[in-house]
Amino acid sequence: MPLIGWLFLFAAFALVVGSLLFLRDSANMKIPREKLEKIRERKAEQEKADEEERDRW
Repeated sequence: MPLIGWLFLFAAFALVVGSLLFLRDSANMKIPREKLEKIRERKAEQEKADEEERDRW
């Protein structure tokens, strides 16, 4: 394989590994309590709306 092929392979591998490391680091972010409450309220509203829509069918 020519040198450019190896460079492309190395670059692709480095991008995948870098992305995985970034995901691992960002997985430990803390969500503020207020935002978490908003998320839970929105989820409850959406589940209620989905249930009502399911009943209409």
